Amino acid sequence: QVQLVESGGGSVQAGGSLRLSCAASGDTYSTHHMAWFRQAPGKQREVVAVIYTAGGNPYYVDSVKGRFTISQDKSKNTVYLQMNSLKPEDTAMYYCAARAAGGSWSIFNSDHYTNWGQGTQVTVSS
Repeated sequence: QVQLVESGGGSVQAGGSLRLSCAASGDTYSTHHMAWFRQAPGKQREVVAVIYTAGGNPYYVDSVKGRFTISQDKSKNTVYLQMNSLKPEDTAMYYCAARAAGGSWSIFNSDHYTNWGQGTQVTVSS
């Protein structure tokens, strides 16, 4: 099992930056794909960025390309989401999610992720 704990959320003005962290515990972390999702009030949860356990190009939703960067430090069992040039529409609860590698899955389907953090709130004011 992988346990996930997010941190780093907060309130910023438009154009500002935040870095979210997701600390993972459990000896299977290194074999999991890791993702950041977000959910704004009244909206569906959407995948923001995914980093794959085998490496390769991360996935980003179009609305954050060029502004957000997902990365990981396997020595610290931590995944990061660097968010720059924040916009009011980025306001949401952000969740870290994990899924063991292998099998058929869709990065867009939140049901395909097996482990979730508690979420961290990001609020961007105009």
